[in-house]
Amino acid sequence: MKCPYCAEDNTKVVDSRDTKDKNEIRRRRECLACNRRFTTYEHVEKLPVMIVKKDGRREEFNRDKVASGLYRACEKLDISVNAIDAYLDELERDLRETGEKEIPSQKIGEKVMVWLHGKNDIAYVRFASVYREFKDVNDFVMELKGLLSKEEQ
Repeated sequence: MKCPYCAEDNTKVVDSRDTKDKNEIRRRRECLACNRRFTTYEHVEKLPVMIVKKDGRREEFNRDKVASGLYRACEKLDISVNAIDAYLDELERDLRETGEKEIPSQKIGEKVMVWLHGKNDIAYVRFASVYREFKDVNDFVMELKGLLSKEEQ
């Protein structure tokens, strides 16, 4: 490890500790040339998960995009930010654990809708209206009818 002060690469580890979330190791290092100390963090390299969009484009999974849609759908409802963040952690973990390098965006949208359906029907319909690109009121009514028929069963 190169010293950030003198650029020498002769350093030693003085102390190592896990971070609070246990996803990184914090290391205190000392430069053997200038005797100054500095901190480094070691973490597992996450391989990017590519999302295949409806039009065939590919882009790296962006948690913030999914979060934005969820926050908007849950706005002014009884779903806490902590619950949304916990779900986003779970979703991201599930996507990485599939081992697939490319995942269709539809698969992610459906997972989010299943979670929202279990949390709050209004949030579900809000998200579905954007995700499924409702063209008019009839699309909206059809989704509501499907929601009501599922609840009656």
